[in-house]
Amino acid sequence: MGKSNTILKWLLLAGAVYFLAIAIAHMIRIKVPLLFVYYDVPSYGYQDRIISFLSFGWSVFLFTASIDPVKNRDAVRAVLIAGIAAVFGLNVINRVTDFRALTPNIHPAVFRTAVFGLSLYVAALILFYFLAKGETRNK
Repeated sequence: MGKSNTILKWLLLAGAVYFLAIAIAHMIRIKVPLLFVYYDVPSYGYQDRIISFLSFGWSVFLFTASIDPVKNRDAVRAVLIAGIAAVFGLNVINRVTDFRALTPNIHPAVFRTAVFGLSLYVAALILFYFLAKGETRNK
């Protein structure tokens, strides 16, 4: 396995661990800023639990793709497509939602920072996906 494939594998595994942590935090409703994008927005338990099992699904998909990114190239591609859609959706939410109408103490800039971090992660996955694909093709 080439260097880019190895980096891609570890990025995917790191994402799996991160989304598992998100799932746990949402299930037990511990609002930690990096594990709750909208950590200071009021939410209901059922909303947090929906996010929890959806995040668990992301964790499973990322873990599955990380096992062997070369053999699981379709799974990696699906993660990339879903990641791009998630970043797009979160950006739309950040642009159209009046968070201060929910609670005056909300700081929307923090949400944009969290989405930017997720964007960087997805960008790194895309970069190493294509670099790994090139490595595999050149063998």
